[in-house]
Amino acid sequence: MSEAKLKVILLKHTPAPEETVAMAAKLCYSHSDIENLKGKIEAKDQLAFVEKLMKMGHMSPIEHASFTFAVEGISRACSHQLVRHRLASYSQQSQRYVSEESGFDYIVPPIIGEDKELKKLFIGLMNEAQMAYSQLVAKLNEKGVKGESANQDARFVLPNAAETKIIVTMNARELLHFFRQRCCNRAQWEIRRMAEEMLKLAKKTSPVIFQKAGPGCLYAPCPEGDYSCGKIKEVRKKYGSSK
Repeated sequence: MSEAKLKVILLKHTPAPEETVAMAAKLCYSHSDIENLKGKIEAKDQLAFVEKLMKMGHMSPIEHASFTFAVEGISRACSHQLVRHRLASYSQQSQRYVSEESGFDYIVPPIIGEDKELKKLFIGLMNEAQMAYSQLVAKLNEKGVKGESANQDARFVLPNAAETKIIVTMNARELLHFFRQRCCNRAQWEIRRMAEEMLKLAKKTSPVIFQKAGPGCLYAPCPEGDYSCGKIKEVRKKYGSSK
């Protein structure tokens, strides 16, 4: 058992995502056949055109670019928030088929980790959960219940802090929505950290599509209304907004 750390990897993405977006957008208005249109697009830099699309809010072509991330070092609490974004595909490490008898890793909330007394209490509870899990598996084994049949019942004592690994695929339009919601200061700290790492990787691959990606207050009034964090200037500075 140990404290897990966040790790985000961009596994795959649509090849030349901004060319793909340009192809989808221009097809709507072109008399050219697919091959000719493809040649014209590949022969010219499409970044200015895609930037124009983004400014116009013509978002449906953006859906043709997809991005697949591998994430580890997040808690089950975080993954439960992530999968609420339904326009995405997920593959998550199973607590049924993957036994935790050797010891589960866990996420320590920063405010707890910074306090010695609270961290000691927290880790003690993780150890108790591990002990209960292992004892349940052993007792179930004695009853002839083994493998995933034992794991699926013993896992009920595992905490939300238990580390999980997940692969997620989203199209660019859904990613923009995800960043708008989860990069916000009012988002829970863990999923916000994950979203920020995903955004860094997405920007490197598609700088025009994600040029203005981030929380909803970057280029408009705070959408949280009375629940605003009150730090709009700091947020805009962090994300490089000139507004």
